Amino acid sequence: MERGGGMPGGRATGSAGPAGRDGATGLRAAVERWSAAPVVFLHRLPRWVLLAAVFGLLVLGMAGTGRAAAAGLFVLALFLGWFAYLNWPVLDASGRLLRVVATTVLAGFAVARIIGRF
Repeated sequence: MERGGGMPGGRATGSAGPAGRDGATGLRAAVERWSAAPVVFLHRLPRWVLLAAVFGLLVLGMAGTGRAAAAGLFVLALFLGWFAYLNWPVLDASGRLLRVVATTVLAGFAVARIIGRF
């Protein structure tokens, strides 16, 4: 099944790169370079594989108990935070707020699982 939009990081006409801008420096450039191969790998997977993995981690986090449940939620929070960081320059204020809130909520649920409050 082919996805639209080409490969991540492709230089299509008018494209400004994987993070939405050229010339990233410092930490952002290092993260973008490190992320290139994993993002391409994830992009090449069938869509259902990623959906099943996210759903499985969410079910583990919500239905599981203790540290295993917390680990599932923390993994989801880390992936969401990673993708949010990569997309941050091209997001508007509401997109940024949504990603910060979602990542914070997932991490909060994970902490609550660890201490036994959820």
